[in-house]
Amino acid sequence: MADVPHDDHTAIRESVRALCADFPGEYWRALDRERGYPVEFVAALTKAGFLAALIPEQYGGSELPLAAATAIMEEIHASGGNGAACHAQMYTMGTLLRHGSTAQKERYLPAIAKGELRLQAFGVTEPTSGTDTLNLRTTAVRDGDDYVVNGQKIWTSRAEHSDLMLLLARTTPREQVAKRTGGLSVFLVDMRTAKGLTIRPIRTMMNHATTEVFFDAMRVPAENLIGSEGEGFRYILSGMNVERILIASECTGDARWFIGKATAYARERNVFGRPIGRNQGVQFPIARAYAQMRTAALMVREAAALYDAGRDCAAEANMAKLAAADASWAAAEMCVQTHGGFGFAEEFDIERKFRETRLYQVAPISTNLILSYLAEHVLDLPRSY
Repeated sequence: MADVPHDDHTAIRESVRALCADFPGEYWRALDRERGYPVEFVAALTKAGFLAALIPEQYGGSELPLAAATAIMEEIHASGGNGAACHAQMYTMGTLLRHGSTAQKERYLPAIAKGELRLQAFGVTEPTSGTDTLNLRTTAVRDGDDYVVNGQKIWTSRAEHSDLMLLLARTTPREQVAKRTGGLSVFLVDMRTAKGLTIRPIRTMMNHATTEVFFDAMRVPAENLIGSEGEGFRYILSGMNVERILIASECTGDARWFIGKATAYARERNVFGRPIGRNQGVQFPIARAYAQMRTAALMVREAAALYDAGRDCAAEANMAKLAAADASWAAAEMCVQTHGGFGFAEEFDIERKFRETRLYQVAPISTNLILSYLAEHVLDLPRSY
């Protein structure tokens, strides 16, 4: 693993590394072949308390800051694993913790902290709207003590392995809202008992356990509405910022892993009677990838610090995700090039991690949309979409 600057979470990092040592490359390769879910790994993380990092102590969690959560996710990826199997449990916490009722927190958080319930699914994106969230078509109509939900979501990862889903749906027709962001509401859906819910797996180029979800007159108790009706878009924004910061930390972890692999190989691999790492054509790309990784790590740290301080971190969260995704992808390209043909061999794990880290140029928000956001909201340029 490539080194990173010292922070206040050394003990957490060491504990995560020790846990991940029990899940080597062979474990992840076997799952990748079968597109299997890492049940044992998630259980180990849960037992160690890492997935309850952001849950308050009164509900059985560790009540750690987001900065500590980024350290957890970074180390998972730097150890060669993949935290995408469980990271939603962290970034959905913000919506429930900040806007959920006391009754909702008391009902769900202790069970989530113990691992008795999984909150892993986040139902936002739709086939027709993509990241244009305000144009989503899934509706939730009040009917007595329930809301009746109809519609479809796509790229809802881990839905097959989750008990609960955080769902964003339209409760007021768009033409009837006073402002563009109004009329959307957030629900906590218990998928164990929901009727009219269909989940279809989507096979992708990486083992991401993603699905499309269909709602056909699915009834959700009104008591599962989070916060006030019509304010859902505002509620999930903080969760989206957390998602981007956490995924940025995963990307810096990926970059560290690629750099560590490439550095070790460049020292050991001899061609024409000398280590290939002696050649500047090999060592310069590794050094550049390292500089990019360290730069991205600083941006992640700043974004997490702002969030933990209760300050606006939207721009920083977006920049962290942009910088880290670019750093991990550059490191991936460099690592394959350094290894040559061996970079394509399954046993080296590089091709698996290469496929996994490519996702973050696109999800959970594409680099182009981040640039559009910065242009409009930071640089005060005209809105482009």
